[in-house]
Amino acid sequence: MIRHLVLISAALATPVSAQWLNYPAPGIPRLPDGKPNLSAPTPKGPDGKPDLSGLWESERVRQGPFDMPPPIAVKPEDVILTPEGEAWQRQHKESHFLNARCLPQNLVTRMLLPFKILPLRGTVVILYELYTNYRQIFTDGRELPKDPNPTWTGYSVGKWDGDTLVVDTTGFNDAETILFNRPHSDALHIVERFRRRDFGHLEIQFMIVDPKVYAKPWSFKEDAHLIPDTELLEYICNENEKDLKHMVGGGRQ
Repeated sequence: MIRHLVLISAALATPVSAQWLNYPAPGIPRLPDGKPNLSAPTPKGPDGKPDLSGLWESERVRQGPFDMPPPIAVKPEDVILTPEGEAWQRQHKESHFLNARCLPQNLVTRMLLPFKILPLRGTVVILYELYTNYRQIFTDGRELPKDPNPTWTGYSVGKWDGDTLVVDTTGFNDAETILFNRPHSDALHIVERFRRRDFGHLEIQFMIVDPKVYAKPWSFKEDAHLIPDTELLEYICNENEKDLKHMVGGGRQ
């Protein structure tokens, strides 16, 4: 698992004990043997809504390495490109160096490494271990900006639908891809539905809407599990990078 490799690398420079990697967290329901009870009931926040807080990791990381995780279940017939989208797809296939240049990754790829959800008053903050990045989801009733300056993460607002947090995100640039190799335009609109099934399992439904690139919306699901008694590690993509200068082919900048 990639996190195990990261821990080994971190240990070479810093004692593992300094990373809070095995620190028993308070408030974790536990079995008689002291192990976390990930099947315990979903915790609730002061407002009675599910408390999404915790350190999470994609279930797909358990099934394969970080750089080659199992693909997300998306039916090919559900993802229909427009002519403009087909041109975008060809362009991105010719650009092999997006990841090597350590540019920010899309919202889905960031979840392969652990991410931490912090519900605050009027805001849900997500801290990503991948590229040591963050995201804000405003739940204070504001609307999405009308003419946003395009960004890598977009602008997110959220509201509760029963026990599910529904998040709308727009205002992306068009420099990244979705799911490693699917293009999008600056018209991309992502709708996420966060549902904590129990204490240790989080389900996230994604709907992708981009009329410039896709003929119709398409959806997929990500499942994540809680990682108790540990913390985020710093991950800096460009640190000690030695690959790009050896690469050849189209798309290098």
